[in-house]
Amino acid sequence: MIKKILIANRGEIASRISHTCKSMGIEVVAVYSDADRNALHVREADKSIHLGDSLAENSYLNYKKIIKIALDNKVDAVHPGYGFLSENPDFAKALKKNNIKFIGPSVSSMKSMSLKNDARSMMEKAGVPVLPGFSADGLSQKQILKKCENIGFPLIIKASAGGGGKGMHVINKKGEITNKLEGAKREALSSFGNDSILIEKYLQNPRHIEVQVLADNYGNIYTLSDRDCSIQRRHQKVIEEAPATNISLEVRKEMAFQAEQVAKNISYSGAGTIEFLLEKNNFYFLEMNTRLQVEHPVTELILGVDLVELQIRVADNEKIIMDYNENSIKGHAIEARVYAEIPEKD
Repeated sequence: MIKKILIANRGEIASRISHTCKSMGIEVVAVYSDADRNALHVREADKSIHLGDSLAENSYLNYKKIIKIALDNKVDAVHPGYGFLSENPDFAKALKKNNIKFIGPSVSSMKSMSLKNDARSMMEKAGVPVLPGFSADGLSQKQILKKCENIGFPLIIKASAGGGGKGMHVINKKGEITNKLEGAKREALSSFGNDSILIEKYLQNPRHIEVQVLADNYGNIYTLSDRDCSIQRRHQKVIEEAPATNISLEVRKEMAFQAEQVAKNISYSGAGTIEFLLEKNNFYFLEMNTRLQVEHPVTELILGVDLVELQIRVADNEKIIMDYNENSIKGHAIEARVYAEIPEKD
């Protein structure tokens, strides 16, 4: 039974996880960097421990130090929140080795979705719809040009290990391929330590729809409605809403079915999100986030569920029985992110 949880994160998400833990009677251990010494999540926890200086690599990304703190404080489990170590299989593996539960999926599930190239290939084999595209790894310049011309323009280059819009470049014509490919590889290597590149057909006006999934360790998989995250800036979400509007029931059901297939294919457990691009009633697998999303509250609000509580119950090896259907949705929820930026100065 999980009685004490260390939250390996900061700010809003750490505070949000803490509230659920308290409601479940679970003791909370918080960690903090120099910059977060007086942060809300630190004040709310039952115990708070200094992690390191303000640089993330010396604090929230220092998983060896986090594991030492977890062992010293005899915690039963670690919740990674989102960002930082939430999709780091080495962290999850090290926790398991030390008999501490990782509140998230298995190491193998996480690894199977960590690289876009591998995830795309796996989903294609499983019959989940994917965009026309290919991995540029190991191909000559001539082979890449030929494959690009066969698919047709515009195309988009993506860093296989990337996220947050980094390493993404749109190619509008043949003459742009070489320069943009080299630039994307450099960017991918400096941002993610991996210069693996994926090239796909670029949809110019698609909707970005994601399906929330929740799975336990007994083969039960639930698709908990969907969210529309189409309003973006620099490939990063700005407005998120649930449920997604103006989608036919047929497409919505098929998307939920395919999301379930993705989860089933990788023996997923816990909360996760399968992202799709939707254009004219056709949708394509984009990626899977093997963690809690920033926008998870909009799903909680329309369904009256607590996804963090469900994550903890799955980690505690509980069987999850949910009576969910389309009639479970009550109302509509919107979340907006605030950007500190001067757009006209780029």
